[in-house]
Amino acid sequence: MPLATESTTASPATSTEFALSGAYLRLTAACQALDVRVVRTEPEGCLDGARLACDEEALAAFVDAEAARIVARHGHAPRRDVAASRALHDYLWSVSLLMSGPWYLERRVPRVAPQDVRPVLATASFELVPGADFACLPGDPAAGSPGARVVADEEALRAELRAAVADHVGPLLTAIGPYTRRGPRTLWGMAGDDLVSGIWYLGRMLGQEERALRAATELLPTAVPPFPGGADFRRLTTPDGRRHPTRTRLGCCMYYTLDSAQACATCPRTCDAERLRRLTDEG
Repeated sequence: MPLATESTTASPATSTEFALSGAYLRLTAACQALDVRVVRTEPEGCLDGARLACDEEALAAFVDAEAARIVARHGHAPRRDVAASRALHDYLWSVSLLMSGPWYLERRVPRVAPQDVRPVLATASFELVPGADFACLPGDPAAGSPGARVVADEEALRAELRAAVADHVGPLLTAIGPYTRRGPRTLWGMAGDDLVSGIWYLGRMLGQEERALRAATELLPTAVPPFPGGADFRRLTTPDGRRHPTRTRLGCCMYYTLDSAQACATCPRTCDAERLRRLTDEG
């Protein structure tokens, strides 16, 4: 969905917002699955990512809202761990893309703090309050902006992205673990999966799939703590000779429990024969 913004005369746009606004506009225009609104107001008492990690009632409401959506869409109540896993997957994918998108598009890595992200429970959308800190490369025109942190090279910028995502999601993974009934390795596997899949999705939406595959692989070439695995893309060849990228998630998003006939294409439960069948049918 296109990016929406909210402005107030009392809170002028920051230099960081200007440095990132173009990337966010391009990102949300390309990614219809990313439902986010950039705002500048910070009203008291709003549910945000920080509260999810430290407030039991807020986290329960977050999971309850996802359970209600599942009932509305699928006609049956999910297990509590399924609702928590689905809610976590949506959060990880969306928030990671808010950081990886500007990196992919403009080589800028915003530090999105948990308190800067507000899940809107009624709509499963997000509001983002732009922070004051981002990393960039030496030749970036925004390198002299307030809040800009210049790093040495592309690998240093990739390290910034990995750290920014890990720092944001780590407290939530700890808090939601008992709801999902999963351990830290599996939860960090989900975080790595959603970081990689967001970049892959953005590349496909822009007609740049091969570039996105390279970028995601360079970001996670193998396990880089705390992420327990790499991007690990591979190719499957359909009868027409075309080679299609695929990967297998380390952590399951539990969608198969909602629709057993249509597990995700990258689900550990989806064998290569089934992936090839779907690719052939789509072709």
